[in-house]
Amino acid sequence: MSYRKQEITKGIDWLLLWLWLLLCSIGILAIFAVTYKDGDSVIQALVGFKTDYSKQFYFFGLSFIIGVFILLTDSKFFTATATIWYLLGIIMLLLVFPFGSNVRGTESIIRIGGFQFQPAEFCKICVCLALAKYLSQPQRDLGRTKTQLVAASIVLLPAIISVMQSETGLALVYFSFFIVMYREGLSSMILIVGFSVAVMVVATLLIEKSTLFFFLTSLALVTIYFLRRQVKKKKAVLFSVLFIWLLCVSIQRFAVPFFFKQVLKPHQVERIFSTIGKDVPVEYSLDGGIVAKNKDVHYNVKQSKIAIGSGGFFGKGLLKGTQTRYDFVPEQRTDFIFCAIGEGFGFMGSFVLIGLYVLLLFRIILLAERQRSTFSRSYAYGVAAVFFFHIIINITMTVGLAPVIGIPLPFLSYGGTSLLTNSILLFILARLDADRQMGMR
Repeated sequence: MSYRKQEITKGIDWLLLWLWLLLCSIGILAIFAVTYKDGDSVIQALVGFKTDYSKQFYFFGLSFIIGVFILLTDSKFFTATATIWYLLGIIMLLLVFPFGSNVRGTESIIRIGGFQFQPAEFCKICVCLALAKYLSQPQRDLGRTKTQLVAASIVLLPAIISVMQSETGLALVYFSFFIVMYREGLSSMILIVGFSVAVMVVATLLIEKSTLFFFLTSLALVTIYFLRRQVKKKKAVLFSVLFIWLLCVSIQRFAVPFFFKQVLKPHQVERIFSTIGKDVPVEYSLDGGIVAKNKDVHYNVKQSKIAIGSGGFFGKGLLKGTQTRYDFVPEQRTDFIFCAIGEGFGFMGSFVLIGLYVLLLFRIILLAERQRSTFSRSYAYGVAAVFFFHIIINITMTVGLAPVIGIPLPFLSYGGTSLLTNSILLFILARLDADRQMGMR
């Protein structure tokens, strides 16, 4: 019997698919809990494609059908067409500029009839495939500068285009693919430098300019003093310290102000500073210090925390919440869907949901480590990195530990593009894992 005639179920990791089914079901239930109107017929609303939970149900059905087709596809198809998918993803991102619509402050939406499509979401699949294809090619060494630059370009190109479309949240998701590069041999020093840059950005926001500059200069001088013997032997040590000092000063003096004034939107600037407990400094604002029309830019987060806290230990029950049932939490069906779980099912429900996500991530990593090909392993780590970033940022955002940047919760937040994208990512992984016994692909 040929490979194409084998049963569709052979080699499929059922735990992965059961977790997908369970999370999608919880998502539809959560959307139902926050959008259902008293007196509506649930059955009629579910089949009528008029309510948000009915639309999500249909998108779930479409995801299932596409998933079946993926499971019927030869896994070599994804390797062979990875570059084509990447080019298609970039083209769709570029089409947003002439055909995009502004929806809730983002310009990354394309309307097709009565439907909305977000290329920045779909492009995550394309980047995941393309990066895995590039890293799996023979003689690719992430210790070489050329390989690092090409791999980084694959990731950063869609991120830059997304930022130009005011989709900062999804643009940040693409940086999670650097985890894949680290797994495949990227120097840990590069990640350390990247982390140091992030710390420097936060320090720039928290510490006064003169104080931070004095601290950086003092730290550089102290470092040179203690490394004076090494400096005498190797001038490269001195140049390295001076380079790091110059980089930090450049971030403080130029990069951060430019990013906050030219890239981020005014409400995003104020949300970030409010999260760290500070008013927006004049140099980071666009209008002399007052950048938000709303007096309380943390209204969403405050209502979210009230909703989650009011759920107590076991929750108020399905359709019995007050904050979410009466629309006190804005965007509660999308970015703040976690509130529906927190209020309706309390601490225990939230704990179980987070536990399911942890199990999903660990399962994906387990599948990644048992792959026989670099392509499959890199792709699997890409899926894990994307899901991890989404889950961490969204949940910490709803409880006020991270700025509100508009990142959906995988499989739970309302949105057809998001559900389809995440489902396709998972089903492709299931197909690749089922064919791992075929050897190197």
